[in-house]
Amino acid sequence: MRTALHARGMGTALHAEWTKLRTAPGTWWLLLGAVAATAGLSALAAAAVRCGTDCEADLTKVSLTGVQLGQAVVAILAALVIGNEYSTGMVRVSLAAVPRRTRMLAAKAVVVVAVTGAAAAAGVAGSLLAGRLLLPDHAFTWRPAVGSVAYLVLVGLLSLGLATAARSPAAAVGIVLGLLYAWPIVARVVTDPAWSRRLQQAGPMNAGTAVQATRDLASLPISPWAGLGVLGLWALGAMLAGWLLLVRRDA
Repeated sequence: MRTALHARGMGTALHAEWTKLRTAPGTWWLLLGAVAATAGLSALAAAAVRCGTDCEADLTKVSLTGVQLGQAVVAILAALVIGNEYSTGMVRVSLAAVPRRTRMLAAKAVVVVAVTGAAAAAGVAGSLLAGRLLLPDHAFTWRPAVGSVAYLVLVGLLSLGLATAARSPAAAVGIVLGLLYAWPIVARVVTDPAWSRRLQQAGPMNAGTAVQATRDLASLPISPWAGLGVLGLWALGAMLAGWLLLVRRDA
């Protein structure tokens, strides 16, 4: 009986979160923006490459360049899932409807995974199609494709967790974009090679996008799946921090 009630409660929470997300202004535009940004920049990057049969560029990774732009749109969308409720005070209504805060956050996480996963799959598919058309020598492999979708989903969870902890979508987006875009710059300007490598291994984007590589894997600061695991730890840490603060603080 308790299990059935729990499942029913989770189902109700999921329905509520999905309804709020799909009826929120801008949601569909952000999802379309994530797809267009990912596929569009990837197509531009592929079109800019001029390679012969002895091309040394990693054509698969070039074809997925747009992920580096699409992640910004995903971060904004995920932060708004809970950040808007804090900004407007609607979080009190949400908690009145779903008193169990863990359940509410879990439902939001499931919805974020679902919508960002769908947008990521469409964007990555468009990127690889553009790469195939513009770069005939580009060979399709599953790891970069699946890994890129997982990468964008994890960025969404990272943003959701930080927005839950910060109670502000603007602050959360600022932190996420700093981690994604400023960290790699810092890693490159560090003059000590050992510290530069460590920063690349620990940075969410440096490590996470290693999953897209198909050539010269031994020269990477971190292996492809281990790099995606680093991003997973960032997302897990952010979600845990958000959950702890959510259950301990007043609404």
